Amino acid sequence: MNLTITNLSKTYSNGVKALKDVSLTIPNGLFGLLGPNGAGKSTLMRTIATLQDADKGEIWMDDLNIPKEKQKLKQVLGYLPQEFGFYTKERAINQLDQLCMLKGIANKSERKQVVEYILKKVNLWDARKQKLGTFSGGMKQRFGIAQALVGNPKLIIVDEPTAGLDPYERRRFHNLLAEIGKEIIVILSTHIVDDVSNLCTNMAIIDKGKILIQTDPGEIINDYYGKIWEKDVTGVDMEEFEKEFDVISTRLYAGKVFVRIYSDSDPEDYFRSVEPILEDVYFHTLSDN
Repeated sequence: MNLTITNLSKTYSNGVKALKDVSLTIPNGLFGLLGPNGAGKSTLMRTIATLQDADKGEIWMDDLNIPKEKQKLKQVLGYLPQEFGFYTKERAINQLDQLCMLKGIANKSERKQVVEYILKKVNLWDARKQKLGTFSGGMKQRFGIAQALVGNPKLIIVDEPTAGLDPYERRRFHNLLAEIGKEIIVILSTHIVDDVSNLCTNMAIIDKGKILIQTDPGEIINDYYGKIWEKDVTGVDMEEFEKEFDVISTRLYAGKVFVRIYSDSDPEDYFRSVEPILEDVYFHTLSDN
């Protein structure tokens, strides 16, 4: 199954061009849409989910014309927006049962089996009788995925799902997404590079409404071998330094400032060659935009 987006554009009433001729082909599996805040990620996710219309362009999921067959898409779509609401005084098992009813699962016995299966899949079965308002941030995100799984979706969209989660909950969420993404399309929209690096075999970088690159994370990292250099620049005038070198990022470590630069050849001047990471690709791609 493929999700194909062609020349999608969206301009809001205030004149902001949120999407500019976006074209992507997204296969089965985990797909990472990586970009800074305000890049157009959420606009693209809402448009795919038919929560808003594009000004022009097409979106197809195999032979399903999404903008023209919105109801058919809703039957196979699971969506976890960046901000989602639920009844805080409702118990998890009851809320999910109600959602199953809304998805058309009328048989009580069948709903019971579906609810149990999903809550166990997201590791919330033991908290099934707990009120949603008492859930931790990670538990709420996992319940959000539980809602998205109702109805056996073929496409799941998750928008900034790990923002604010502690490292333990982020790892649990990663494992859950990896399991879900084995047989269906899962689009992970995020500004957190590690989420894409850890999970996705296909990705795109978006900024200012434009797709800058679509690639395999492993392959693009290989292209950067021998081109990333690091140096301790503690006390250096960074304004002058950036005039001379293609600076990708800086970081603090043990009270010292280290800089990473992009260079096709050895810049000498006490730089050392370092192994590239997806963050280097991300920042370098953005800096060229």
